[in-house]
Amino acid sequence: MTMKYTELKNQTQREAPNNARTEGFAFLVRAGYLTRENELLPLGEQAVARLKNLSTNPSFFSLLSLPLLTNDHETYFPLSTGNTEIIHCESCKYTERLELAQFKKTAIPHEELLPLEKVLTPDCHTIEALANFLNIPKEKTAKALMYTRIADNKFVFVVLRGDMTLSEAKLKNIIGEVRMATAEEITNAGAAAGFASPVGLKNALIVMDDIIPQSPNLAAGANEDGYHLLNTNCRRDYSPEIAADLIQAKAGEPCIHCASPLATLPTLNLAARSEFNFENILLALAETHHDEKGLTLPKSAAPFDVYLMHIAGKTINTFEKADEIYNALQNEGISVLFDDRDERAGVKFNDADLIGCPVRITVGEKNLKEGKIEIKARTDKANQLVPIEDAIPFIKASILAPNLGTM
Repeated sequence: MTMKYTELKNQTQREAPNNARTEGFAFLVRAGYLTRENELLPLGEQAVARLKNLSTNPSFFSLLSLPLLTNDHETYFPLSTGNTEIIHCESCKYTERLELAQFKKTAIPHEELLPLEKVLTPDCHTIEALANFLNIPKEKTAKALMYTRIADNKFVFVVLRGDMTLSEAKLKNIIGEVRMATAEEITNAGAAAGFASPVGLKNALIVMDDIIPQSPNLAAGANEDGYHLLNTNCRRDYSPEIAADLIQAKAGEPCIHCASPLATLPTLNLAARSEFNFENILLALAETHHDEKGLTLPKSAAPFDVYLMHIAGKTINTFEKADEIYNALQNEGISVLFDDRDERAGVKFNDADLIGCPVRITVGEKNLKEGKIEIKARTDKANQLVPIEDAIPFIKASILAPNLGTM
């Protein structure tokens, strides 16, 4: 893909937008890839189109030089403002969405099963209140959550240990979409809100977390206002239809694989099951590849390989020579953004740095008199003067190789 700047109608900005929460986003807006409202502009569309072409390469992500966290089905980019929270183990690299992540649960020490005992527990509508009233730890209580399955209106009673939190995503993966049960549905099943347990329920699908069988003698509701049962035990006192991992993981819990402490991280989701989020990938590239002047995109992912510009001369038509070079680069399959504007050199240099193409070619009168043009890699400090006839071989051999095949 080649294009002239005046055709692209790109507009750069000298200052970062006041709504920019990250440097990468600020540079994408300043360089003209995105609007302040995060909508793609023509330059951004060109960048995304190139990423889409590159994504057919099995080594796609490795070509982008991004710090990634992955699992078998998703790819994430750590970012403080990211909207996808994940669990990550630094030791074994286990990575999963927060709502689906697993961790190593700690069972309660074995003890003999004790008989059920109904006790008066006034004003104990929460796990915290119950544990305080009975002077027991929260892990010795059973938490009740009640839903109705949308597909068939089945009443669903969920049993968790009192020190744990339900992941609704895990529940929905197991039984389908649900909604909170109504007061009438709770009563019809034989339960009592605030004092509910699975003991004695009717017409209910009982789903318990898989740590419950290893948690004997739990205090649970008596399905009667103001009362709880001591020493409830699954399978003796009630029969769950499903036992599965239902718990929301959190930072500090032991990893399911290596028992190291887990961490939570905000991220951007870049890919899920071979479906790529190219706009998030563009933002990840900008966050990773920039300096104080602008973007420094890798040659595999930049919208153009070369930023070509001319500086107006007094005795030589530098535009004409630049246009010849533009056509020669096109003929060699090298994508070019030709800055054909009648602008000051400083404006063009600044815009070239902002946009971040891997190579900048400058056609100026002084060097043309010696049959040379100036070539600079975006991430190099020094310019190189190259004879015009050697320019394309030089670019191919020393700057753009080996990624010409991915354009």
